Amino acid sequence: MGVFQELESEYDYEIVEEFFGHYSQMVENMESLIISLDSKEAYGKNINELFRMFHTIKSGSAYLKIEPVRKLVTLVEEVLQECRELDASASEELINWLLSVSDQLNLYKEDLENDKEEFSRLNHAIIKVPTVYVK
Repeated sequence: MGVFQELESEYDYEIVEEFFGHYSQMVENMESLIISLDSKEAYGKNINELFRMFHTIKSGSAYLKIEPVRKLVTLVEEVLQECRELDASASEELINWLLSVSDQLNLYKEDLENDKEEFSRLNHAIIKVPTVYVK
């Protein structure tokens, strides 16, 4: 039994489908928000929207006990909370890190879609959290 079927066996089908639908939509939309963080005009709005997305994913993945997703988005939410306090544009280091996170969340989405036996390994580059948030 794969990870998706396991979720469906433990939780109501509609809850799992609703989470997966929202998760997929947010993952698809986050890359454009991340890329435009280099614009000072878009920075504040996009950081807040990304924070909201990661917080929503964290809540759903915590409820469904999807630990790889929950752990990753919890880390990102902490970084974005610090970024929300800045009035600037994002550094290239932060943008590249967030794009790596987005790629990892896409991998997890594919793992669910394909009902893999387990989630893909975490890209170890993500563990190195950027130290410079703004340029």
